[in-house]
Parts: sequence; C-alpha cells; structure tokens
Amino acid sequence: MRVTTAGFGFRVLAWDGAARAGVLTTPHGEVPTPAFMPVGTRGSVKMLMPEEVAATGARIVLGNAYHLWLRPGPERVARLGGLHAFTRWPGAMLTDSGGYQAFSLAGTRVSDDGFTFRSHLDGSRYFLSPEEAMRIQGLLGADIAMALDVCPPAAAEPSAAQHRLHQDACRRTSAWARRCLAAKRELQALFGIVQGGTDLAMRLSHLEDIAGLPFDGLALGGFSVGEPNRRMHEVLAELVPRLDPERPRYLMGVGTPLDLLRAVRAGVDMFDCVLPTRNARNGQALVPSGRIGIKQARYADDGAPLDPDCGCPACRGGYARAYLRHLFLAGEGLAGRLLSLHNLQLYGTLMAQARQAILDGRFDAFAGRWSAAALASGDREPAADPA
Repeated sequence: MRVTTAGFGFRVLAWDGAARAGVLTTPHGEVPTPAFMPVGTRGSVKMLMPEEVAATGARIVLGNAYHLWLRPGPERVARLGGLHAFTRWPGAMLTDSGGYQAFSLAGTRVSDDGFTFRSHLDGSRYFLSPEEAMRIQGLLGADIAMALDVCPPAAAEPSAAQHRLHQDACRRTSAWARRCLAAKRELQALFGIVQGGTDLAMRLSHLEDIAGLPFDGLALGGFSVGEPNRRMHEVLAELVPRLDPERPRYLMGVGTPLDLLRAVRAGVDMFDCVLPTRNARNGQALVPSGRIGIKQARYADDGAPLDPDCGCPACRGGYARAYLRHLFLAGEGLAGRLLSLHNLQLYGTLMAQARQAILDGRFDAFAGRWSAAALASGDREPAADPA
C-alpha cells in the first residue's frame, strides 16, 4: 500500500539483502534513509542550535506532543507559525503522540477512550484521546504525526499477566489507529504503530491489522523498554522484512550504534533515541571502537581528541580529552555541548556510511567492521548512562 498524503512520499533506491537505502520526501525537504532523528522533545535538541544539529547530517528531528501540549501549548505554537517557525528548524519534523509519556506517569488511567493523567509540571488533570492527539499534532504542524498507541513496559520473564497487558495494548492501539486516521490533518502524514512486545506471533497479528490501514508509514513501538537486547533483535529480524516495502519503516526509541546497524540490516529506515545527547550530557562520548567516559581519571593528561577521524567541532577543533574532562568536573556547559555535537556527528556519519554501503552492495562488510571494533572494546549492550 503506497503512502497517501500529498507532499509526502518514499522510494527505495537500493536493496542489499534486507537492508535498504531510500529517500523520504516531505514538505520540508528530502531525508536520505536510513536516517537517525535527533530528539528535540520540547522543541530543541538539548543545548544545541538548529544549524548545529543540521551540520551533523540530520535532516529530520523529533518533537514530543505531550511536552509541547503542557508547555508552551499547541495553540500558542500554531499562532507563532507552527513548530518549524517556532523552533527555526529548517528540515523535516516528526512529532510523537505523547502516549508513551502519558502511560509512564504514576497514576495514569487507561481506558478504551484514552489516557487520563496528571501533569508532571503542576499536577493538573489531562485527558489524551486519539482525537486530541491528532488535534495537538495538527496544531504543532510537523510533517509527520504518530498515531496514539499504548506501549506497556517489557518484562524480563514472560507471564500470563504480561501477555494480557500486551493483548490489551494491541487491541486499543488498533482501535485508536482508526480513530486517528479519521481525525488526521489533511496535509500531515500519519504513521501507524505496531505493538506486541517480544511475542512474535502477537507482533505479526498486530502488524497485519495496522498494515491494512492507509498509513503513510509503519512504526515499531514497544522495543527497548526493558526486554533483553538479544531478544529485541531476534524479533526485529523476523518482523521487519514483513513490513510493507513501499512505506517507510520506523523503529522507535532505539538505540546504540550497534542496535542501529542490526536494525538497518533487518530493513529499518528511520530511528530516534535520546541516547547520544543524554549520554553526552552525562559525560559519555561514543566512538567507533566503543565509549569514552570522559570524567574518568585516565583522561586527566590525555591530549588526544575524542576521535581523530571525526569531523565534529570538538574533534576538528582539537579539544583534548583532558580539557573536556576539566570542563565536566568544573561544571561548564560547554562540555555537554561539545560531546552532544560529537555523538550526533557519529550517528549522522554512521547512517550516511551505512546508506552508501547499501548503495554499493557492501553493507554486511561495512557493518561487520564497525561491529567487530565495538565488540572488541566490550560494547555488547546498549550504552548506559555513566555513573
């Protein structure tokens, strides 16, 4: 089923196994895929200017409807020209529906109508229905909106109760998908979301339902929410190739560079994750060979840049690891800015190189070299926030 919204399109340029390189067309420009979306939850990628984010190779960013609904409010954003004008981001934008945030709040009640919750800012009461999620995202005016879904946390060990929780999530997400389609803004693309945890049979059943609806793209939610990393990739390897090849495929909230490479190999086109910028603010730099915890004492006299082959302002500018460590220990905000730019540059470069490798028919060799270097350093699981 082809995409249906005017001004929005997707085409695949090359396949290499299940991996694919394509182009996502939006009213605010083309996005080469595979693509990583830096997360600008409240209307900005933390600590960075839009032009700095674009310089890392990003052509699309993500905003969050929950946070922008609470502050400054979608009506105000609309009066000021929409999210693009408000934030000065020149490229494409996608907004998440806010369902994950609403579901995660303590005391949230979920019914077939939507989420009832209290604001984390002032405790005021809110109700988020599929129609309200579409109204909010329509006022924000991003190029792509996400359907409202239910995303339960994962359990380390499957149980009957967890199975029922995911069944209810799939049922509600399917019903809400149809309501979102009925309420969508005419010129805004809409992606549907497949749930089902790590139960492959449930995932495939829910995929069949969501894929049968006229969404412009298909997203996989409910991953990287506590399940074992290996199990996530086992399910993705079986699930992603069964997604409609004519629509973009978006893996939500994932993950490390190794996670991205494994998912690209399975056929994913789009990603988002807070990891590169969040970990940067906590002093962790990501490099092809693993991770650098810049606050560690071993870098106190290290005059080398984070990565001599990196083109980010921190590495290109010759900022030494010792200096970056000093900035962190001194509480200087420049440290978080420089590491955020570095980490986003790594993600942008990784996606650009993966894309070129697919076009050249050598993706497995490229991914293998990257993975071997990371695994040799012990980077086997998602990078955690440093202590």
